[in-house]
Amino acid sequence: MGKWPDDDVILFDGVCIFCSRWVRFVAARDTARRFRFTPIQSEYGIQLARSFGIDPEDPDTNAVVHGGAVFMKSDAALTVLSQLPGLGWTRALFAVPKPLRDLVYNLVARNRYRIFGKYDSCFVPDAALRARVIE
Repeated sequence: MGKWPDDDVILFDGVCIFCSRWVRFVAARDTARRFRFTPIQSEYGIQLARSFGIDPEDPDTNAVVHGGAVFMKSDAALTVLSQLPGLGWTRALFAVPKPLRDLVYNLVARNRYRIFGKYDSCFVPDAALRARVIE
């Protein structure tokens, strides 16, 4: 796949409470307001998911477009974290072998609804965050 036209977009599961908290965590620390967010349940999110090979009906990963490239699973999380002020040290975690990182990621992803819960519909962001959501 070539470069994606929108950059610094985080694709997330909008009904997942853990995923929604991740979005709020990133938004609160992203002082440059670099990242934008799209729930996988939105029209744009479905388009992104399908382009990235993610089943929008049963998403097993979040994804981020950064520098025109798509990152998924632990690569997505670490890519985002490493761009946030004060969290650049997380780049060191890329030294952990990807299969091990993704094993942990997959364990959480598979059990996220059971552990953290699920909204009945996509979470509704507050006004400040809503301006950064692409639907």
